[in-house]
Order: sequence, then structure tokens, then C-alpha cells
Amino acid sequence: MSRLDNDIFLRALLREPTPHTPVWLMRQAGRYLPEYCETRKRAGSFLALCKSPALACEVTLQPLARFDLDAAILFSDILTVPDAMGLGLYFAEGEGPKFERPLREEWEIRNLAAPDPHLELRYVTDAVAEIRRALNGSVPLIGFAGSPWTLACYMVEGGSSADYRRVKTLAYTRPDLMHHILDVTTQAVVAYLNAQIEAGAQAVMVFDSWGGALSEAAWREFSLAYLARIAAGLTREREGRRVPSIVFTKGGGLWLESLADSGFDAVGLDWTMDIGRARALVGNRVAIQGNLDPAVLFATPEVVAAEAGRVLDAFGPHPGHVFNLGHGISQYTPPENVAALVKAVHRHREKDV
Repeated sequence: MSRLDNDIFLRALLREPTPHTPVWLMRQAGRYLPEYCETRKRAGSFLALCKSPALACEVTLQPLARFDLDAAILFSDILTVPDAMGLGLYFAEGEGPKFERPLREEWEIRNLAAPDPHLELRYVTDAVAEIRRALNGSVPLIGFAGSPWTLACYMVEGGSSADYRRVKTLAYTRPDLMHHILDVTTQAVVAYLNAQIEAGAQAVMVFDSWGGALSEAAWREFSLAYLARIAAGLTREREGRRVPSIVFTKGGGLWLESLADSGFDAVGLDWTMDIGRARALVGNRVAIQGNLDPAVLFATPEVVAAEAGRVLDAFGPHPGHVFNLGHGISQYTPPENVAALVKAVHRHREKDV
């Protein structure tokens, strides 16, 4: 078993007792950090930054140098998978991600194939390996991927969407084609996550970011079924340790019990649901990750600490809590408030080991 100085995050995901609640932040390496902005400028573009293992490693480590976080997360993007499928990912200034060749025609959908993560996505696995070496056993490294439904939204819409008109129209009028996209993408995500685990990721997370855009029946058909397939296909042990998995459906609080039964070790919770009520619903089936509103970090350090305490008190003195935001950290967040948050979480309650 490889040395790991701080395994509190992994233990919490497995619902084991920990001395304090571990904390990490979605999008913790990002534009709120001036050092990240400098590295991104040096890279020339966001995509160039993602595709350079050395620079991806550099920015992954930046928040750890500032804050006493309990995990690192690979710096990458969920859209690397459809990019490797040949859709031509690019980032338009001020507009977010777009695809040069979105899925529009039936033949394009039928020709879709899962990429080999050791070839088309080698830059990601190389980054994972480099980050693991640089971390040197200090904290665990999280790998991640987008959910098939979320990736399909971008692949069909061609970018982000306000109403998901194209992808929902496809789902309701040609469910056979929709399921084909989801099936191929599920194969790709399983292979991709397992390649990250093989390269050194010690936990993995699936971001079902747009799952909450669906009705419950559609979510069960077009998202949950494929999430369960991913959970079943993941490598569960590596280097003599369990490799825990997390699923996060933004807007999925109403479906929390179904997520808890989908096969993952932990469920991420957005900020719209009380975490104590969430724990009462799922019991000891899974760990829960979350769920401070990211906007709290715009307040004073005192308010940040108080609101963090509210979340921790709501969860209660139980094992199985990983503190996080209910969504990714905003680029406008003052770094000193992140420092206050991490300190408040660690100091809030010393738990019995």
C-alpha cells in the first residue's frame, strides 16, 4: 500500500470515523486564485492548460499550497471525453465551451465511438501520474468525469444551453439515438475513470451537472440508469486500498435516495437541501459531500465560519461527511474567505477516532 499522510477524506467517504470533517472544494484550482490566472496566461488558453500535464499539475497543487485542504482534484475538464470522440472542443472568450462538430445527424450519432483513454486522453492520465508524484503521499488525488447525460447535453447542443431544446427534443422524439449516445459515452466514462485510477487517482467523482434539468422519469431513464452502469464498472481497489466513488447531480435533492442506491460510495449535495434531512433520508447507505452555498464565500470571514458551522451542525456528529460547496467555487471568491472556511471546518468539532 502506498504511503498516505492524510487519508481522512478517503475514510470519510467510506463512512469511517475521522478526527475532523475533511474539506475540499469543487473547482478549488481556478480563477479566484491569482497564481492560477498567471499560469493560465502562460499556457495561452484553458485547453492548452488542460492538455499540458506539467501545467495541470502546477495548478492542481496551487490551492494546496495556500489552504489546508484534505484532497487534491485533477485539473481538467469534463468535456475532454467528447473532444477525444472528435467533436472539436474549443472555448470562446466569454461564452464557455463549444464544439465545432456537435451531433446533429443520425449518421454522426451512429458513428460515435468511445476513445481509448491511453491514446486520445493520454495527456490526462499523464497529468494524474505527475500529480500523484508531486503530492508525494500528502493528500489523496481525486479523478473525475462528466455523467453521460451531462456530456450528451454539450455534444448535442454544441455548448451550454438555457433550455436544452435540442437534446430534450432528441430524447423524446428519437430515444433510440439518445440511448446510443449515452451507451457509447458510458463506455467511454468507465474506461476513462478506470484509466485515471490506474494512473494514480485514489477516488473518483462523476458530475451529473445537468441531471436536474430533466423530469424525474426522464432522469431515471436518461441519467440514473447510466450512472448505475458507471458505478458497477469502476475499479474498486488499487494499491491495496478501496477507491471510493462520488456522484453529484446538481438539482438532484429530490432523487437523493435513488442516488444513494446507485452504487456509489458517496452522494454530493447541492446547497438547496438541508444536509441533516439528507442524512436522515439516506441513513448509513452512503457518505454525503457538501453543501455550503458558494455565494456564502462573498460574505465576511465571520459569516463564512458561521454558515459552515450551520452545515456541520445539521449533519451532526456522525461519520460519513465530506465538507464541500454545493457547486463549484466562483471566480469572484476572495481567497482569504477560503482560508477562513477551511480553518472553520477543521476546528468545528474534534471527533473521536
